[in-house]
Amino acid sequence: MLKRCLLVLMLAGLVCAVTPAFAQDAGGNDQQAAPSAAPPEHGPGRGHMDPAKHAAMLAKKLNLSSDEQSKVEEILKSEQSQMESLRSDSSVSQQDRRSKMMDIHKSSNDQIRALLNPDQQKKWDEMQSKHGEWMQGHHPGGQAPGSAPDSTPQQ
Repeated sequence: MLKRCLLVLMLAGLVCAVTPAFAQDAGGNDQQAAPSAAPPEHGPGRGHMDPAKHAAMLAKKLNLSSDEQSKVEEILKSEQSQMESLRSDSSVSQQDRRSKMMDIHKSSNDQIRALLNPDQQKKWDEMQSKHGEWMQGHHPGGQAPGSAPDSTPQQ
C-alpha cells in the first residue's frame, strides 16, 4: 500500500515536472538537456525544476520580455508552494491530492498563457500539445499519472 501511495505521488509530481523536462528535451539548444527516458533527479522539490530556471527556459523558448519572465517566475513559485503544501497535507486522499495537483498545474498554465501575446500563445500551445503526446507515450494507456486503476508498478 505504501509503495502504491509513493508511486501515485511520484507520478502526480511528474505532471508538474514534465512540462519543464519536455521543454528542455525538445529544445536541444545550448541548454543541458536530460535524456527523455531518464527519471527526474530526486532531492529537494522532488526533482522539479527551480521556478527561476523554468522561467528562464520559457523566456528563451517563448522570447519573453524580462517583465513577462518575472511574472512567469512568480506564477511558478506560487505553483511550487501550493504543490509542496498539498504534498505535506496527509489529510487529503491520494485521489483528491492528484486531482488538486492537476488543477493547480492547469491554473498555473492558464495564468502563464494569459500573459503571452498571440505568437507566444501559439508556441506555448505547441509545447503543451507535445507535452500531452509525451504523457500518452510514457504512461499506461495514455492516461494521466495515477488515473489507471491498477497501473503496473514502475521502478
